[in-house]
Amino acid sequence: MDWKIELVAVPVSAVDRAKAFYVDKVGFNADHDQQVNENLRFVQLTPPGSACSICIGIGLTTMKPGSIEGLQMVVPDIEKAHQELAGRGVAVSDIEDLSWGRFVYFSDPDGNKWAIQQVPKRN
Repeated sequence: MDWKIELVAVPVSAVDRAKAFYVDKVGFNADHDQQVNENLRFVQLTPPGSACSICIGIGLTTMKPGSIEGLQMVVPDIEKAHQELAGRGVAVSDIEDLSWGRFVYFSDPDGNKWAIQQVPKRN
């Protein structure tokens, strides 16, 4: 049996601002945006090439906006990822070289923290 993580809730304070950040600046695809009622809005966003999406909205989680740390995406080329994010206006860290990969970091407008990793080549 396969067990797949395919959706992670990310708590935000302003849905439209967060959606614009993730779509226009980070480059996620906007898959769904459904206002079910005044207390429930579901927005699903997916990084290009990813099998896992995030959801933001109203009435989806009781987590405090900005409380997520450690969300991570993996890319084949950290320089290209850094250049793409910086070029879109994302405040992205310098590239950090560690023995388990090369990383850059950024936060969304609420302070949810992301890492992007380029995995080292395996021998």
